[in-house]
Amino acid sequence: TQSKMAAVFKTLKVATVQRLSVITLARPERFNAFNFEMYQEVQEALSNAAKDDSIHAALITGEGAYYSSGNDLSMFGSHSPADIAARGRPLLNKFVSSFIEFPKPLIAAVNGPAIGIAVTKLALCDVVYASDSATFHTPFAMLGQTPEGCSSVTFPAIMGSALANEVLLGGRKLDAREAQQSGLVADVFPRDVFAATALKRATALAAAPRQTLQYGKALVRGAARAGLHAANDAECERLAERWQSKDCLEAAQRFLKRK
Repeated sequence: TQSKMAAVFKTLKVATVQRLSVITLARPERFNAFNFEMYQEVQEALSNAAKDDSIHAALITGEGAYYSSGNDLSMFGSHSPADIAARGRPLLNKFVSSFIEFPKPLIAAVNGPAIGIAVTKLALCDVVYASDSATFHTPFAMLGQTPEGCSSVTFPAIMGSALANEVLLGGRKLDAREAQQSGLVADVFPRDVFAATALKRATALAAAPRQTLQYGKALVRGAARAGLHAANDAECERLAERWQSKDCLEAAQRFLKRK
């Protein structure tokens, strides 16, 4: 498997393996938490993969023990709530849109715990593999926040409304097998062979002709796109309000005190 390095990023590592673009979330010292820069760079990496005709599919995974711990809540310590709402709303909206609009198969390889936006965006990927060490947690309500990443529509569609509400509103954490049973995850591999197995499966998928894969994805995903964009807009509008609310500020302060 030939592997060549692509564009250089600060928060990501991007490499090409055969016909697959491998995007690794690479802030292991922060458990691959999303800051403003990582939101921007993931969009750039997806855009590059979309435009490159030699790339047939993309895979997103995390460096180290975590897939991603979600939003870097230390942002709440260094930015005013109004600033977070002003910057965060369009950035999150564009980030989620880049997943909705990505024209090629998008595979997530969840190598460890995933929290918040790292979980919700999985439903916008076409295939999700999980390590048996992975967990899936969306503690939005406890943080004074509401669902994002189109999860308000994708999670009920995938797992049924009862489980989706426990996950999104009740903050129920799913382990890898539960996530597979819920329909969010396609397959679970043992952690010691996870990276190699997920890469093997992803490169096999990417070996198919590019246009055939793109047309197939367009048929599977096409009808839902308008609804996903509408959900993204509504979620981002509510979150911009929540980020400036007493609920969210108190939760962020509790989090920052724990550190």
